[in-house]
Amino acid sequence: MTPPISTTRIVDVLVPVALNHTYSYRVPAGMELRPGDIVSVPLGAREAMAVVWADNANPDPRLHNRLKDVGEKFEAPPLQSELRSFVDWVSTYTLSARGMVLRMTLRMGENLGPERVRLGVRLVGAPPQRLTPARRRLIEVLSDGLLHGKSDAAHEAGVSGGVVDGLVDEGTLTVEVMPKPPPPPAPDPAFAVPDFSPEQLRGAEALRELVAKGGFHVALLDGVTGSGKTEVYFEAVAEVMRRGGQALILMPEIALTGQFLDRFSNRFGVRPLEWHSELTPRTRARNWAAIAAGEAHVVVGARSALFLPYAKLGLIIVDEEHDQAYKQDEGAHYHARDMAVVRGHIAKIPIVLASATPSVETEVNARKGRYQRVALPSRFGGQHMPHIQSIDLRRAAPARGRFVSPPLAEAVRATIARGEQALLFLNRRGYAPLTLCRACGHRFSCNICDAWLVDHRFRKRLVCHHCGFSTPRPDVCPHCAAEESLAAIGPGVERLQEEAAALFPDARSMVLSSDLITSIETMRAELTEIAEGRVDLIIGTQLVAKGHHFPRLNLVGVIDADLGLGNGDPRASERTFQLLNQVIGRAGREQGRGIGYLQTHQPEHPVIKALIANDREAFYDSEIEARERTGYPPFGRLASLIISAGDRPTAEQFARGLAALAPRDDQVQVLGPAEAPLAVIKGRYRFRLLVKSARGYDLSAYLRDWLAAGPKTKGNLKLEVDIDPQSFL
Repeated sequence: MTPPISTTRIVDVLVPVALNHTYSYRVPAGMELRPGDIVSVPLGAREAMAVVWADNANPDPRLHNRLKDVGEKFEAPPLQSELRSFVDWVSTYTLSARGMVLRMTLRMGENLGPERVRLGVRLVGAPPQRLTPARRRLIEVLSDGLLHGKSDAAHEAGVSGGVVDGLVDEGTLTVEVMPKPPPPPAPDPAFAVPDFSPEQLRGAEALRELVAKGGFHVALLDGVTGSGKTEVYFEAVAEVMRRGGQALILMPEIALTGQFLDRFSNRFGVRPLEWHSELTPRTRARNWAAIAAGEAHVVVGARSALFLPYAKLGLIIVDEEHDQAYKQDEGAHYHARDMAVVRGHIAKIPIVLASATPSVETEVNARKGRYQRVALPSRFGGQHMPHIQSIDLRRAAPARGRFVSPPLAEAVRATIARGEQALLFLNRRGYAPLTLCRACGHRFSCNICDAWLVDHRFRKRLVCHHCGFSTPRPDVCPHCAAEESLAAIGPGVERLQEEAAALFPDARSMVLSSDLITSIETMRAELTEIAEGRVDLIIGTQLVAKGHHFPRLNLVGVIDADLGLGNGDPRASERTFQLLNQVIGRAGREQGRGIGYLQTHQPEHPVIKALIANDREAFYDSEIEARERTGYPPFGRLASLIISAGDRPTAEQFARGLAALAPRDDQVQVLGPAEAPLAVIKGRYRFRLLVKSARGYDLSAYLRDWLAAGPKTKGNLKLEVDIDPQSFL
């Protein structure tokens, strides 16, 4: 019998699915619920996880009998009001469904609740009469008499689970319940306080004061490469731990931060808790629970770590805040740096943005006094910044079919001869970006994208970098059947290594490229080899620019400094300046004087000139002036609408219809629709609308009203909204 509505409590819950609204459910008698509690609810034919968002004080009495009961309350800390407000804010600003934003806070998946019992095995009896090599290996692994996880022991011995079970049946092994892992040990703020330079000490004291003062405040830790920014912001982390709070350190490439984790351990005695996509589901659930319970004192994570349910978050640090990897371009589109500032504002906690080359947005905020600038203008230990010079390829061109100019080759040769390391940088994966037939001119392109296939010689495949399609590299042209006619056009890092092997035959070389990484452990081992001097020549993509420390590296040669400058992207100059500054900044950090060479066809370009003159202020002055003149961010707002469909006419027709219904507003300019620069991706034809407004204008509200009144997508049509876009492809 359904209880009367007057005695029944109704709550609205938010489900982590692609919906914006909440659902109402009855609270069963005896169940204590409050906003933020995580529950299960019947949704259609299945049980779904949900979060109690609010009490429904005025339920519709006509719906009372149709409401279902909340199923179960999970034993987990509730999501705090600060986090729920953050979910609402992100959803409103980015026009993402609230459920999809909530989904990022519930990344423990189906593993919420009591941890499953793990069984272990221990050696207790004599070996059996029938002792196979596999059994002998397993007994040897367990000879210490300790309790080992059953699957761990089998893996270490290289045997199947059946071998373990057989020795249990024989009485040689016994099965016991494994104890629960202890909570992560707390980092010790006093474990190893560094010996700071006067400049670093001033920076550390400024950040400690920021934390001690409390409340919302943003500081830019603006330090040149090698200035010791990490050690300085560790002092802010130490201060927040002394005060009983949690610290979040966001990093753009969490899977590649072995050196960072070691530095953290050296400072605080233990490693921090990690949060990234490589964690196993069980580890993810365990870490999520530790964060929600306040047992994880410091979390180092990728951008998604921003949405976790911290019990007592007291500080957010965004390392390499300029890095474009902080932009999420799938699902809910958001920029983690900007959303970190928003979460700090809602939670009333300080934010530290760290960079050697701040984003233009952050630089403008610092110049206008909105952000406090904490400057580290010198390298730690008195090391000089690298000397940078250009190599004009119009006057010192490489030999035909080669890409390393004679001056750069000679400089690399001399560097290796001195026992130092050199780095050749080319931000292009694979062997060559294009393969064509010399006989008929056929170019190998992706079947479902508007892109050339990249030749990957190490894998012996032609690969599309946009959809992942790959095919074996053929021996004959599929168009004209000509043999031995296929030519690689342009260089990638694999082709560069081939050339380096010919130029420097005695050098020990290593290629660092994201497509060659088989695991995090392999990558960290390779970085250790470089740091220990077992590599003479590094050949790498932008992977090498992301905060790595190579003590013996003294020369960086940029093979194509012009690569990112001419693609029509309004952020092209900024990105090129940041990337080249960061990669050259790997040189000369510990010994000798670092030097960087920029191979370029346009040494007069403002970006190249600013790098050579080591005049960062000149670059920012010119870039900020250009942005202000044209009304681009941070002096204006942008939003991108991408319409895609399985055929071109459908996408174009919808895009034109949508543009025609754009509300008239003198403060808004709607550009397009136009075919996107990458017109086809994964078989979908793409049209783009770019919406531009004044800085203080509520562009999200304008788009919400426009899309609500516009045509609705159906069939294979898809509309993606990207507020503050970083990519213009």
